[in-house]
Amino acid sequence: RTELAIKEIMSSGGAEDDIPQAERKTVTDFCYLLDKSKQLFNGLRDLPQYGQKQWQSYFGRTFDVYTKLWKFQQQHRQVLDNRYGLKRWQIGEIASKIGQLYYHYYLRTSETSYLNEAFSFYSAIRQRSYYSQVNKEDRPELVVKKLRYYARFIVVCLLLNKMDVVKDLVKELSDEIEDYTHRFNTEDQVEWNLVLQEVAAFIEADPVMVLNDDNTIVITSNRLSETGAPLLEQGMIVGQLALADALIIGNCNNQVKFSELTIDMFRMLQALEREPMNLASQMNKPGMQESTEKPARRENPHKYLLYKPTFSQLYTFLAASFKELPANSVLLIYMSATGVFPSGRSDSEGPYDFGGVLTNSNRDIINGDAIHKRNQSYKEMHCLHPGDLYPFTRKPLFIIVDSSNSVAYKNFTNLFGQPLVCLLSPTAYPKALQDQSQRGSLFTLFLNNPLMAFLFVSGLSSMRRGLWEKCQDYLRKINRDIAQLLTHSRSIDQSFLQFFGDEFLRLLLTRFIFCSATMRMHKIFRETRNYPESYPQLPRDETVENPHLQKHILELASILDVRNVFLENTLDDY
Repeated sequence: RTELAIKEIMSSGGAEDDIPQAERKTVTDFCYLLDKSKQLFNGLRDLPQYGQKQWQSYFGRTFDVYTKLWKFQQQHRQVLDNRYGLKRWQIGEIASKIGQLYYHYYLRTSETSYLNEAFSFYSAIRQRSYYSQVNKEDRPELVVKKLRYYARFIVVCLLLNKMDVVKDLVKELSDEIEDYTHRFNTEDQVEWNLVLQEVAAFIEADPVMVLNDDNTIVITSNRLSETGAPLLEQGMIVGQLALADALIIGNCNNQVKFSELTIDMFRMLQALEREPMNLASQMNKPGMQESTEKPARRENPHKYLLYKPTFSQLYTFLAASFKELPANSVLLIYMSATGVFPSGRSDSEGPYDFGGVLTNSNRDIINGDAIHKRNQSYKEMHCLHPGDLYPFTRKPLFIIVDSSNSVAYKNFTNLFGQPLVCLLSPTAYPKALQDQSQRGSLFTLFLNNPLMAFLFVSGLSSMRRGLWEKCQDYLRKINRDIAQLLTHSRSIDQSFLQFFGDEFLRLLLTRFIFCSATMRMHKIFRETRNYPESYPQLPRDETVENPHLQKHILELASILDVRNVFLENTLDDY
């Protein structure tokens, strides 16, 4: 097939015999590399999505061929232009595929620096206008390639918090879609307009804007930075476990999403990543000198992102993570999902009697929460029950449930004596806050960006950069104090301390306590179901209702001039 194509290409450029042997070989080699690259790229979708080892050698081969192809077309551009008729959009296609490879490598490894690589290839396509001539050709499928490139570029920019670029891309994509639908009168117009609506809603999901003096929006990153997690101080006795793997599951009806990421999934994945390394800027950073003495920087935990998984998909990924979990490591399961409640009355109180969270049933769920009811004595089938997780408690397990039925997981039993913690969201919020649920859960926002969540519950929607940074400094102090409260507690369950040695888990635990303490002090959060809970329970007087911590929260409220939102003497109210 390739030989025929080459003959056709070359004869269209003039008499075949006139073409020098070297140039003929250049075209043949290019066609071979192009074919090989497409073949390998298409094979990527046949690789298993779970398991961390099988895919690496295949990815490596694919990268090698694309690297050769990219360099080859750069070195022989003149010949390929003349003899092959290489078009700029074809170069754009190669660059786009390399961008996709880097993005998928990031998804497989959770290493954020690959996102920067994807960004640089996608940026080059735009800067060099590789796709600019596509609109002149009467081929709708080429325009669709261009639109898909935009959608992929937007995902990468969202993950890198490059919101200014996202806004420019959305405007360009909008113009492209308008031109495309006007010229070709296609049926997929509705789908492309939906893409635009989704990304617009995604950008506006944050409830609070941080503003520079010139009123431009400050982009805040919520990945783990050098100063992010409170440091372990001398005398703090904590476990040596490290977070190695995480399942991030999103199955909320009606929540803002883009691509296959709900806003909750997006926020949680950033809470489990370090800032991407940029070696050039790291070298000149003030205050970085002492960090060279620290041990080598750990990698990000590996993640699986599961959007609306069925029970069997979820269990398959869970089993793969469990199987590959290294020694002295933790598996984290984060679920942001619609609650499933037991349909019938049960005399027993076992791990399958309280419902759980929704798994996808492969058929439409009627009216969101209404699950197909069968015989009342049976348990809910499309649901992850607490009992479903029992086999996996043979290894250290850290569970976060953000759901209207999160409390089902309070009825857990630690069967195997391994470290086990469940952090559970409130099951309902005060009416004044409920209309925000489409833009992401308040509980997850507290775990991802506690200051933004604090401002939101305090009724603030914008803030100047200077004050934001002052409050962030104060919040770091609060986190340090929470770390001390936890490690000095005499009655806390040991599981919390065994997880406290890991930076990511330490930050999640301190933010959870800050969230819980804030809600308990807030004037409109007055019902028990408005508060987060945990398994095992935390000693309240030493953590979430500690007077020292309450004083700090009032102090933070004073800096923001919102002290009137909180109760002054909370201890008297219990």
